Amino acid sequence: MELKRLYFIDAIRAFAILMMLQGHFIDTLLAIEHRDINNLAFKTWTYFRGITAPVFFTISGLIFTYLLIKAKEKGTLHYRMKKGIIRGLMLIGIGYALRIPIFRWLTGSFGTYFMVIDVLQIIGLSLILIVCVYTICQKKTLLFSVTVFCLGTIIFLNEPLYRTFGAEGIPLLFANYFTKVNGSVFTILPWFGYMAYGAFIATLFYGYLLHPRFKTAIVTGFFTVGLALIYGFSSLLHWLTTITNITLFFEVANYNYLFIRLGNVLILFGVFYALESYLKHPVILKIGQKTLSIYVVHFVLLYGSFTGMGLNRILGKNLTPLEAIIGALSFLVVVSLISIYIIKANTQVYGFFRQKAYILKTLIKSLNN
Repeated sequence: MELKRLYFIDAIRAFAILMMLQGHFIDTLLAIEHRDINNLAFKTWTYFRGITAPVFFTISGLIFTYLLIKAKEKGTLHYRMKKGIIRGLMLIGIGYALRIPIFRWLTGSFGTYFMVIDVLQIIGLSLILIVCVYTICQKKTLLFSVTVFCLGTIIFLNEPLYRTFGAEGIPLLFANYFTKVNGSVFTILPWFGYMAYGAFIATLFYGYLLHPRFKTAIVTGFFTVGLALIYGFSSLLHWLTTITNITLFFEVANYNYLFIRLGNVLILFGVFYALESYLKHPVILKIGQKTLSIYVVHFVLLYGSFTGMGLNRILGKNLTPLEAIIGALSFLVVVSLISIYIIKANTQVYGFFRQKAYILKTLIKSLNN
């Protein structure tokens, strides 16, 4: 069967990457005295900023898995799995490369901060894990669907068990994937849980997309389950605590950010899928297809990346709310234009980092000699 293109995925990716850009810009440059959590505008901004990462991880799991399962039907599964693993490794490599202080290294000053883990490494590792799970499930879609749903649920329900995990005794290179004590922004747990739920949603689209009532059913399901997770799941966990005496449910219920954010994600999916026919503008789709390029460009401009000189160093946390809003909008436009019209394809990003890796390897070899 020939499955139609899911335009709402590109629209959600565009929304998520633009939300991330403005979130990072304002968080990096807004003056401390204007960060009043009692202010309704700042409180609302903070809440929606918290949705960005869950949306990004979930949609990444959805699109990758959807293409993976489609490849099985087309007879190109082996190629897609190989491509997924290579892409995962490349994302991990780019994630590290963006934090390598090249000029500091040239002066002989070395450190370990470049080994902290950010979104690209976690997405990259998650893609590899999805391929592994799909292989373990013997490429059977139903078994895979149940497995990734259970994985996501287990990861979220056991969050209190690894919340304060320090990864003592584990080499720093690996420990940073499991703990934030060394500066990591994201860790594989719980964030792979969102990728797993995205993979589960992908199996629903693959299995039922051509059904005449699927869109109505899935949109209704997104809203129903999303609202239930936001407003009712904590109460369910408290009830489970009373009948099972399992304190883990109680701990999750009292700090239920993972399931609540998943509910937010599902509602957002419902809105975008319901309005899909209105979200096919070429600019929206192009931004959604260039998320990697946009991420790299924004990281270099805002944080300096390997140059060490970004807007964070130039401006600091000194902007007023009005300046931050105008600056964020300008930042979105500039980064998007650079990514769309100067960097023609994500392959250019991969090629650039391959070239830098080769130069770095040559430099290290010459220093050793």
